Amino acid sequence: MNPASPMTAPPSPPESNAGPLPAVAGVGLRHPHHRALLDGGRCTGWLEAHAENYMSGSWSAHVLDRLRQTYPISLHGVGLSLGGAGRLDEDHLDRLKQLVQRTEPALVSEHVAWTGQAGLYLNDLLPLPWTEEALATLVAHIDQAQTALGRSILIENPSSYLAFRHAEMSEPEFLVEACRRAGCRLLLDVNNVYVSGRNLGFDAAAYLEAIPGELVGEIHLAGHSRQEVEGIELRIDDHGSPVGSEVWALYRATLARIGPRPTLIEWDSEIPPLNVLLEESAKADRLLIARRQAGSVPDEAPHAAA
Repeated sequence: MNPASPMTAPPSPPESNAGPLPAVAGVGLRHPHHRALLDGGRCTGWLEAHAENYMSGSWSAHVLDRLRQTYPISLHGVGLSLGGAGRLDEDHLDRLKQLVQRTEPALVSEHVAWTGQAGLYLNDLLPLPWTEEALATLVAHIDQAQTALGRSILIENPSSYLAFRHAEMSEPEFLVEACRRAGCRLLLDVNNVYVSGRNLGFDAAAYLEAIPGELVGEIHLAGHSRQEVEGIELRIDDHGSPVGSEVWALYRATLARIGPRPTLIEWDSEIPPLNVLLEESAKADRLLIARRQAGSVPDEAPHAAA
């Protein structure tokens, strides 16, 4: 994609070496951009839709049905509560199944988190303890979801602001074991790794190196903010700004190690015009092209906008 003309349709994308999505950059499908995407020509490699926003017979669902005729689609869920202690919400899972059947997405993904208990839904993605008990529950829920959907899914690493005292393994060990037991793959959110590393004091680069490349089916990139809480600076995964330079550097190192993967630019708050997202995705595409064609990536990672 020509970064100087982000609305220009890219050439036919190459096949991914990780799965059914092309190994190019895509952007998240958000309501403010519906009309621009419907009225314009193809302007990005693929689109990722938050599943819960497109389940009903609404205008948004109609938009997704139209856009899937032009773009490869990935569905990204936030409400399955794969890490919750109880059974999955079967009504929610059935609605997701119907959406998957209607949309025929290239990939389906969910978060490693819990969002409710005993019928109470919390509007947040809450963390799990890295224990064998939590791992067994997560794997059982992934199995339940994959059986219902008739396909494998991707699971996304969380952003974290606190650590449990009684962790029995590291986060990468937990995620890798979950993927291997459940027969799924990982949606590797590089921004989440950076945010968690800064908040919890671990080495984000070492975390990424602990993830086997063959398990990575998709990558997420996003912006984050800083917030001081009781004198402690936290990094907040708010998806409300350009991708930070530190995250670009981690992404570049990840591509150098595992090769190209479908890469999404996420932007969920303070949503800018579509061309801003396309400029960010063009940065990712330049790194993907360099890695694929030359077997390397540029010495300098892209810099975030001021």
